[in-house]
Amino acid sequence: MAWSDGHFALLPALAAAAGALLLQILSNFANDYFDFAKGADTSERLGPTRVMAAGLLSPQAMRKGMAAVVVLALLDGIYLVQVGGWPILAVGLASLVAAVLYTGGPFPFGYYGLGDLFVFVFFGLVAVAGTYFVQAGALSGVVLVVAVPVGALITAILVVNNLRDIATDARAGKRTLAVLIGARNSRLQYVLLLVLAYAAPFSLWLGFERGPAVLLPLLSLPLAFNRARMLYSATGTALNAQLAATAQLSLIYGLLMSLGLIL
Repeated sequence: MAWSDGHFALLPALAAAAGALLLQILSNFANDYFDFAKGADTSERLGPTRVMAAGLLSPQAMRKGMAAVVVLALLDGIYLVQVGGWPILAVGLASLVAAVLYTGGPFPFGYYGLGDLFVFVFFGLVAVAGTYFVQAGALSGVVLVVAVPVGALITAILVVNNLRDIATDARAGKRTLAVLIGARNSRLQYVLLLVLAYAAPFSLWLGFERGPAVLLPLLSLPLAFNRARMLYSATGTALNAQLAATAQLSLIYGLLMSLGLIL
C-alpha cells in the first residue's frame, strides 16, 4: 500500500515488521504462561504443544522470556515513535498491554468473549494502518479497507483454535466467543469472516478506483472454499490442520493483495 502510494520507506517498514513479530511472540508467551497458570492448559489439550503445560520451561524462565521480548519491543518502539510521533507511542503501548491482557491481568478479555474483537483490531487494523502510517505520516480510508481482510483472516485462525478447544475451555472457565455462541455459530462466523475478506477487493476496485489488479486475491477463492468445507467436516485434533491451512490462506491472500496494489 505504501509502495503504491509512493511512500515506501525501508527502515520504518522493517521496524514495523519487527514490532509486529515481537508483539506476536509476546502474545504467544503470555497465552502460554497465563493459560497454564489459570488451569486452561491441561493434559486434555488438543492443540499444538504449549511449553509450560509440557514442562519444557519453568514459570520463571517464561517470565524472563516475556520481559526480554518487552524490552526488545520497547527499543524497536523508540525508533518508530521518532518516525511516527505520539500516535505511534499510544498505539505501541496499547498493543503491548493488549498482548499481555489477552489472557493475563484482572480482566483477561480472551476469557470473556472479546478475543476475536481484539485480534481483529490489533492484528488487522492497527498492524496495517500503523505500518502504513510510519512510512506515509498519514492515513486514508483505503488503508483501513486493506486492513479489514488482514484482520478478518487472522481472526479466522483464532476461530478455528477456539472451536477446537470449546470443551476444554468451558471446563476451565475460559469463556471464549466460541464457548459463548457454540460450535455451529463459530463455523458460521468463520465463513462470514471469509466473506468479509473477499468483499474488500471489490471495495478497492469499485469504491476507490484502484484498478482491476486489486482483484488478484480472488485467485485464492478456491482455497477459501476448501478451508470452509474442511471446517464443517473436521473436529478435535483434525482442526490443527485447519489452523495451519487458514494461516496459509492468510499468507497467500496477503501476497496477492500486495502484488495487486503494487501493480
